[in-house]
Amino acid sequence: DYNLQDMQEKTAVKEGVLEKRSDGLLQLWKKKRCILTEEGLLLAAEPTAKIKELHFSNMKTVDCVERKGKYVYFTVVMAEGKEIDFRCAQEQGWNAAITLQMVQYKNRQAILAVRSTRQKQQHLAQQPHGPRLRSASNSA
Repeated sequence: DYNLQDMQEKTAVKEGVLEKRSDGLLQLWKKKRCILTEEGLLLAAEPTAKIKELHFSNMKTVDCVERKGKYVYFTVVMAEGKEIDFRCAQEQGWNAAITLQMVQYKNRQAILAVRSTRQKQQHLAQQPHGPRLRSASNSA
């Protein structure tokens, strides 16, 4: 778990307030202080300052973007299938910012994966292939 100071230390791409729909029966909208970083979305519940990180490695997509009145409603779909509903004022553009950072994160991961695969291949190519057996004709 993070505290607010940890949040500030991460490089913030965007900061502000998002409203998250609670999981309970009433499904109330609760304001969360949010910091979008290059690695994910950090949500802080104001009174407790308890922080939850939605890491891009566990995020599948930003879905169902809908504009109603002054709000934009959108759903963050996590890898395990969990869906988290958010809303914000239209002009804040949180859905676009989250989507952009997520895509950039996934691209960076893909590049790193390709690099590490290449390095492994180069490493294997440089290694001699097993002990060489002397041919029997040399010993005669």
